[in-house]
Amino acid sequence: MNSSSVQGYARVGGVLLLVSLVAGGFGEFYVPTKLLVSADPAATARNIATSASLFRLGFAGYLVEAVCDVALTLIFYVLLKPVSKNLALLAAFYGLLGTAVFAFAELFYFATSLLLSGAEYMKSFSLDQLQVLALLALKVSGSSAGVLMVFGGVGSLVLGYLIFYSGYLPRFLGALYVAGGLGFVVRNFALVLAPAYAFDWLLFPMTLAMLAAALWLIVRGVNLDKWADSGASGN
Repeated sequence: MNSSSVQGYARVGGVLLLVSLVAGGFGEFYVPTKLLVSADPAATARNIATSASLFRLGFAGYLVEAVCDVALTLIFYVLLKPVSKNLALLAAFYGLLGTAVFAFAELFYFATSLLLSGAEYMKSFSLDQLQVLALLALKVSGSSAGVLMVFGGVGSLVLGYLIFYSGYLPRFLGALYVAGGLGFVVRNFALVLAPAYAFDWLLFPMTLAMLAAALWLIVRGVNLDKWADSGASGN
């Protein structure tokens, strides 16, 4: 791969990381805080009804994030396979599986709109029951994404290792990805084994890692001299 191609991959990867961060932050954090009232199904249903566009934009944010993450899986594989093709492929498998599981979990988010649609086939449920089911669907959506984030976490651990030892990307980015992956894995098992200790701040290292990697790839890209030294330019 020539130098212009690898820098092109790096720049596109940086942009996609930023888009994924913004779309994911909007869909996963901003929208739920505006719509979901944890212990009040009726209030949650009213918020969704009065902010239907925001609700659908939240799901669109999930879709954009997932599309970006699939492309990023390929980009990181191309950039890091010179370090270890097998480990880069393993990271790609974990990344794709994590994205697929995440996408499935978000179907429960969209199911909320079906439960509150007022469709004729829903008339066998009372309004109170539909509101409770809608709130449950939102909670299942959020919980599923959190309980199954171990796949993305392990993939990030492998990515961090590859970045750290690549030589053509800075070691601090690798360290950040390792910290982010550990945060995901620890929070995942905390949600399963000890929910009281599943602190939200465990997600922060991954956010920092993605933001730092995005800015580095856009502004600096790959160190082309070290990329050539690694023999990657001949792949």
